[in-house]
Amino acid sequence: MTKKISNLLLSLGIPSTRLGHHYLCYALELCLRDEDYLLAVYKLLYVDVARHFNTTRDNVEHCMRTAVSCCWDRGNKDLLSNIAAYPLIEKPTTREFLDILYHYLSQ
Repeated sequence: MTKKISNLLLSLGIPSTRLGHHYLCYALELCLRDEDYLLAVYKLLYVDVARHFNTTRDNVEHCMRTAVSCCWDRGNKDLLSNIAAYPLIEKPTTREFLDILYHYLSQ
């Protein structure tokens, strides 16, 4: 599943040279194992990702937010809109981005 998630992020324009790419991959793996992570993104998901990568929750949040911005500003917005299955008028929050990708990957 990691390869599929990574390829999706690459297709969205989030290069693997960004820490946010790796954090998003791991976060999505956790969400796919237990969707309750989507209900507690800041309190649970970021903490577990930070623990795995030996960093802070705030750093995880920042790097993921930057990766979402990378996708929105220079990436493949059309693919993201198709995956979301609803029009995206403004940049999604990190939580919304995770939710969109989670539902796409869990099909």
